[in-house]
Amino acid sequence: MNFYLFLPIILTLTNAAPVDRRATSTTCPTYTIINTRGTAEPQGQSSGFRTMNSQLTSTLSGANVYNTVYPAGIDQNSTQGTQDIINKITSTLLDSPDECFILEGYSQGAAATLNAMPQLTGASFDAVKGVLFIGNPNHKSGLVCNVDNNGGTTTRDVNGATVATGQTVPENWISKTLDVCIFGDGVCDTAHGIGINLQHLQYPTDTPTQNLGTEFILKQLGG
Repeated sequence: MNFYLFLPIILTLTNAAPVDRRATSTTCPTYTIINTRGTAEPQGQSSGFRTMNSQLTSTLSGANVYNTVYPAGIDQNSTQGTQDIINKITSTLLDSPDECFILEGYSQGAAATLNAMPQLTGASFDAVKGVLFIGNPNHKSGLVCNVDNNGGTTTRDVNGATVATGQTVPENWISKTLDVCIFGDGVCDTAHGIGINLQHLQYPTDTPTQNLGTEFILKQLGG
């Protein structure tokens, strides 16, 4: 057997591109995750979603992660973030009308996202397949989208710190929203906690939260 006759085949197999074994959604072959960080987090991806987004993008192909641009300052003025979310969806749909979106918001980032939701109508509303909040200060008691970090109901009937003055989940958005509040988080569960406490800072390293978020987003995207 002449080894050199088989050498080109061997080299071709050796240099072949790795097979992408990730799943592809038939309903959302490409999707954009709009990630909005909490107060004082540096510009970039929020620590609250980094793990779940890594899990998601390694499982489902077609992802783009966009980090909302806004100050996330201690003054809690998230107006710039709200507008940036709206602008990103609007501009993306002009070029890619079939793009799907997932909105994520942690703490002040949840408030910024909530304020955008009533303004996302028509094609923009349809394009957003899921909304995920963690530590939402405008968490409203009694909504069926309210869960604790284990997917349970221990925080379904509690209110967030600014629910009386802030935008809450609009009725037409409830079915595609998951509002995760850890029991005792003083920002989203004022019945059992006060202010920014350990529970409010727990989400980034909390495995149940990260797994719950990954599963929810995969389901919403049809992955």
